[in-house]
Amino acid sequence: QVQLVQSGGGSVRAGGSLRLSCAASGYVGSRYCMAWFRQAPGKEREGVAAIAGDAITKYADSVKGRFAISVDNAANRMSLQMNGLTPDDTAMYYCAARSTAVGGSRPPLQIYFYHNWGQGTQVTVSS
Repeated sequence: QVQLVQSGGGSVRAGGSLRLSCAASGYVGSRYCMAWFRQAPGKEREGVAAIAGDAITKYADSVKGRFAISVDNAANRMSLQMNGLTPDDTAMYYCAARSTAVGGSRPPLQIYFYHNWGQGTQVTVSS
């Protein structure tokens, strides 16, 4: 049974940094894709960053150069380091995962691809 438990988030002033974590259980080996999504009030959920088991990553254009996704396979934990935060980054953030390898391609940032979801954590950036 796959489970994702999120931690981190909170409130910060514009220009600040936050780190999100997602503890995963039920995965074996490196055949997986994991990702972060976010949903702001009144908006659709959107992909932020994704990482495959072979460490290939993909970022939304809006966060490139500011956010960094990583996985600690020994700890079964995915993280999202968020730097240079702006009020536009304010949203509920969700981690997601699927026990599927993508054969060296960049992992997807589409909601439909992921089967397992974390509980969500709020990130609020004030100006």
